[in-house]
Amino acid sequence: LGAEPWTESIRKHIEGGLGVEATNIYGLSEIIGPGVSQESLEEKGTGSYVWEDHFFPEIVDKETGEPLPYGEEGVLVFTTLTKEAMPLIRYWTNDICSLQYDPNGSRTHIKMSSIKGRSDDMLIIRGVNVFPTQVEEVLDEFTDFSPTYQLIIERTDALDSVMIKIEISRSLAKDIKDLSPKTKEDILRNLKQHLTKKIKDNIGISMEVIIVKNGSIPRSQGGKLKRVVDLRNLD
Repeated sequence: LGAEPWTESIRKHIEGGLGVEATNIYGLSEIIGPGVSQESLEEKGTGSYVWEDHFFPEIVDKETGEPLPYGEEGVLVFTTLTKEAMPLIRYWTNDICSLQYDPNGSRTHIKMSSIKGRSDDMLIIRGVNVFPTQVEEVLDEFTDFSPTYQLIIERTDALDSVMIKIEISRSLAKDIKDLSPKTKEDILRNLKQHLTKKIKDNIGISMEVIIVKNGSIPRSQGGKLKRVVDLRNLD
């Protein structure tokens, strides 16, 4: 259906809307496109089996490039085994995941976990590795927010702080339109407290939550949204 990663809630939404079984198929245009790995229907959500007859996967350290043990997260690299026209050796995908043989799995090939994020998307906030996809997984649990958010990172006196701007959903905007200012304030304050706690519990860091009107976060001319605005001077 598309080349972007999804969350489990989006998968369920697609399955319910179309009446289909939806599975992850991982691919890279530099290697073969879709078909490098795929979930089995019986084990959806537990990872994808790599087609090891044709591709040798490894997980390596982002900084050193050294191979990591099974089960540890790092950057996924592939070596093609049967590609003749343009073989690739340790092709750096930039995708963060882990590899593991599953003794209880329905296949014997190695299984790669779901992609946690891109190595170039990873943010280090007060010593914690944070990916935008982790934020999206939390937001998926809140129907009163739209999928539109922006992380703003600043550093003051060597301490990093993160603010998340999040737009309310159109349906919530409609529901609270005619309510009194105090009632609106109470609803939004409760939402803010709930989201703040959920982010802390799931990701491990505190973020300042700013709830804004639907459509108020600036987009580029083409309509694209900059998810992360890093204002730190990291030089």
